[in-house]
Amino acid sequence: MSTNRKLVFANDEAYHIFNRGVEKRPTFTDKRELGRGIKTIDFYRFANLPLKLSKFLVLPESEKTKFIQKVHGEYQKLVQIICYCLMPNHFHFLVKQTKTNGVSAFAANFTNSYTKYFNTKHERVGPLFQGLFKAVRIESDEQLMHVSRYIHLNPVSSFLIRPDQLKNYQWSSYPEYLDLSSERIADKEIVLDLFPSKEKYKQFVLDQVDYARELESIQHLVLED
Repeated sequence: MSTNRKLVFANDEAYHIFNRGVEKRPTFTDKRELGRGIKTIDFYRFANLPLKLSKFLVLPESEKTKFIQKVHGEYQKLVQIICYCLMPNHFHFLVKQTKTNGVSAFAANFTNSYTKYFNTKHERVGPLFQGLFKAVRIESDEQLMHVSRYIHLNPVSSFLIRPDQLKNYQWSSYPEYLDLSSERIADKEIVLDLFPSKEKYKQFVLDQVDYARELESIQHLVLED
């Protein structure tokens, strides 16, 4: 596997993409910012949107509903979001490209939109995230399963929360996988179809909590480049 950003993104291929705050600074400092991050993921997975997220969010509720129905019915996705996790100073996405240049466009739209929101709120200027995002192509179903587990375990392996709190960590797609969230962002069946049941996937994730914590001291180094 390579994290070389010369990687050419291909349609119908899956990729683990991730990045951290510039100078390792916090990027999601409270629940409001995490919530904005989730809205940004949800919004910018679609291509050629006629307005920005900031404009969408100030529409009357009836107009928001009409807009979302139109987007979901008529607009192509840049990527399918297989799973996601927002952490205090970084993010992880597992995505499948569905439109040419979709991965790059989604990553750019997400980081640019969120950075503008964050900078306005904190009265700062300049990049929020560290250079180009990192990307790894997923080469097998087995790798897909393990990367989804790694992403979903991130809050636990980083000692942010306890294992029993993972199902309630609303800034990742894990609650979606267990039907514990109202969010409908993740195309979770891409992973869940590889398991006999949701319960088996839950066991697959939680069985590796201790191992994931042991690896954390070296796994995070992929974000250092």
